[in-house]
This record gives sequence, structure tokens and C-alpha cells, in this order.
Amino acid sequence: MIIQRDSYLQQLISAQGNGMAKIITGIRRCGKSFLLNDIFRNYLAAQGYYGDQIVYLSLEDEYNSKLLDPTSLNEFLRGRIANGCKYILLDEIQKVANFESVINGLIAIPGVEVYITGSNSKFLSSDIVTEFRGRGWEIHIWPLSLAEINNAFDDNPSAIWDQYIMYGGLPQVVLADSPEKKEQYLRIQAANVYLNDIVDRYDLRNESLLRTLTQIVSSNIGCLTSPNKLANTFASVAGVDVNWRTLNSYLGYLEDAFMVERAERYDIKGRHYIGSPVKYYFTDIGVRNSLINYRQVEETHIMENIIYNELRRRGYQVDVGVVESRERDGDKLRRNNLEIDFVANKGSQRYYIQSALDMPSAEKVEQEKRSLMRVNDQFKKFVITRTLTGGGRFRDDDGIITLGIFDFLLDDKSLDY
Repeated sequence: MIIQRDSYLQQLISAQGNGMAKIITGIRRCGKSFLLNDIFRNYLAAQGYYGDQIVYLSLEDEYNSKLLDPTSLNEFLRGRIANGCKYILLDEIQKVANFESVINGLIAIPGVEVYITGSNSKFLSSDIVTEFRGRGWEIHIWPLSLAEINNAFDDNPSAIWDQYIMYGGLPQVVLADSPEKKEQYLRIQAANVYLNDIVDRYDLRNESLLRTLTQIVSSNIGCLTSPNKLANTFASVAGVDVNWRTLNSYLGYLEDAFMVERAERYDIKGRHYIGSPVKYYFTDIGVRNSLINYRQVEETHIMENIIYNELRRRGYQVDVGVVESRERDGDKLRRNNLEIDFVANKGSQRYYIQSALDMPSAEKVEQEKRSLMRVNDQFKKFVITRTLTGGGRFRDDDGIITLGIFDFLLDDKSLDY
């Protein structure tokens, strides 16, 4: 079965002719190579490009081992360009030493389009685009969204959701035909690929510290944390004295490998970032669950993580909102900081979003909307809930929109209506 990645294909298409190297990044096994080698190549063929007009090289293939030398690769590709090649598609480019200089030379040739991807720890780093001195165009790939899976299987979204919150969206996991195969694949990737990449890249001596830290972060998705707080956790729970700076570095490594993303707190009225503590969300829920052996599959926090990922997939910058509340307690005026789960920004667009698994009572509804009511601007405010499983949305008298989780996830324009 082929699961289409239409939004990413459109990004590849729209980047044509921009004079830059198109760099496909993302967590390992999220579908980068398939996007380039199958989906995009099929598109080019449909546009009439075939044969010598396209060069595709898998530099992981032993047959191409002679091209791992940068001089040999450069000579080979320039020879193909001289014979009419228009598109160069290079998979696992990190196999070539000093590949940046080769690519920088190729993109300077008029009429040549260069697309590259790779999957080792160096290429997974978010700083790879800087290697191209402003001439790299990053196309970031996420694991499969619920909508992509639903379009492929045309199943009951609720049934897909039950699998999604447990095993996530890595394509190989989604296509596996049993829970045992899904768990085995995730266990291998989480333990032997993602973390090993980080250990190898940074030559970490304390591998167990990284693994323990990752488990702690996995157990606290959507919770405010900081390196200092984590250091205290190590001391009190594990009896291990760890410098907070070390933990801060390790958290950065996890971010660079696209395993987690950090959401910072933003003072909405004061219009400034607050700084530590922050929240961490996992790029793939299946990887997160595997790291803690499926011990804390709590739908409340997982739904919040999935909403965060969907907003990021749609191109929004996402912060945790903080708004001040002043309430009278007898003769005293008490100040509280209320939290809004997400403040999503893209260009002139802004949305305030609360994640609420269930709102069974009027008191719960009031609780979820309380922070949103403290924001006095014209931007839309949402409460996304699992309760509206039958679909739909409604706007209350205060202008706050309650939206079902499936209506949100299955429609890219769901926030715009």
C-alpha cells in the first residue's frame, strides 16, 4: 500500500526553480526516502521527465560505493548534467565526505534541481541547512498524520485513533499487520537507532544517562520542566548527582535529532517569552510510548501532544500561553497565572487552543475556557475535545469555539471556518 504525502509533494513542487538545494529532513523512518524516491519521482515522470533527465542515486547501495568519494561523485553528476540531466535526487548523501561542497557547486548550475535526503545523526541535525550558506531549502517531514492514515485506509477515525495514540505514525509501524510487529519495530528504532545516533554523534560516555533522561521526558509530556528540575529528579529518585548543564545539553541533542520539540511559555498580555520552565512534546507518540514500555498511555496528555504535532505539521509556531488572572479573595486581590495550552502563530494568523479530552460537566467547561476568557483580542479561541466524536463544532456567546478532535485533525482548514 502507498500512503500519499500530498502536502510534502506540493512543497517539493513549489520549491522548484528557487536556486537552492532542497533538503528533506525529519526523524528517522518518517518517510523521507519514500517521498523523494517514489512519490516525487513518479510526479516527475508524469510531467515528462524520465531517462537521462533524472539521476537518482542511493548512496547506501553497494553498487554506488565508488561514488562516495566527493571528487568521483562530482565528476559523475557533472557528466550526467552535460548529457541533459535536469533533476538530481541523492539519497543518504551523508555517506559522501564533504558533500556540502559538491552540492553547493551543483546548485550553481542553471536549470539543475538538486534534492537530497539522509538519515544518520549528522544529517538529522537541525543545523544541516547552515552548511549550505543560505542556499538550502528545508522541507521538514513529520510521521504520518491521522488524516494521512485515514485517507489511506478509509476506516473509522475512532478505530484509527485508538491505534494512533498507542503506536504513532511511523509508516512502517502503520503498515505492520499486528501489535507485536508494531511494538518490535518501535522498540528497535527507539533503542538502537534514535538514541544510538545521538550517542555516536556526540561521543557520549554516559549512555545510560541519556536513556534515563529520555524516559523521564517521555513520562512528562505536556508538563512544565527544566534542567534544574530534572537534576533534582535524578537526585531524589535515582540518587544520581547530575549537573543541570549536562541535562540541558542532552535535551538539545534530543531536539537536534527531531525526537522532541520544545514549547516555550509566552506572556500574552506582556508580549514576551518567560523562559524556563518549558514543555517537551514527542515527534512520534509510538516512539514515546516504546521508550517507557507503554506504561503511561494516558489519552489526555497524548491528545495534547498530537494537537501540538498537527499544528507544527501545518506550519505554525507554537508556544504555551500564559495570561494573568486577578480574582478577589475576601478583601484581597489575588493574582494567578492561567495557562493556555497552545498559542499558534503563522504570519498574521493566531489561534488560542485548549486541549480537553472530555468536558462532562458545566464546571469542567468553565475550567477549560477560563484562561481563554482572559485574552482580549480578535483572534479565534478554541477548545478541542474528544467528546464531540460525532463531529461538529459550536461557538458559545463568548465567541469560544468547541471543536471535535477528528474535525480538527482530518481537515487542514478546520481552524479557519
